[in-house]
Amino acid sequence: MTPEFPATLSLTALADEQLAEARTTGTGRSAHTVHGGQEHALRQTLIALTAGSGLAEHNSPGEATLQVLRGRVRLTAAGDSADADAGEFLVIPRLRHSLDALADSVVLLTVALRSG
Repeated sequence: MTPEFPATLSLTALADEQLAEARTTGTGRSAHTVHGGQEHALRQTLIALTAGSGLAEHNSPGEATLQVLRGRVRLTAAGDSADADAGEFLVIPRLRHSLDALADSVVLLTVALRSG
């Protein structure tokens, strides 16, 4: 018997939906967990940010990466910053950090919640 594979998910379509939603919120952001959560060792969250919005400085969740799917963002930690465009990948430092959208942007945040 062939194992059942889960249906594919279009990150492009989800990015369109979340960016449209972000444009209607007062915060200019929207997020959707693509995979994982409490019962998984890995969590992937698609985050949409309108230009000028962002995520204020917060603690590092541990081992994490950010893939820019659309737009341009700035990741800032400990006085240093890195800008990334669509198609680029950032390793998030294990420091307090913030994320700002320099243009309407969508990112895929991947966090290892626990080793295993």
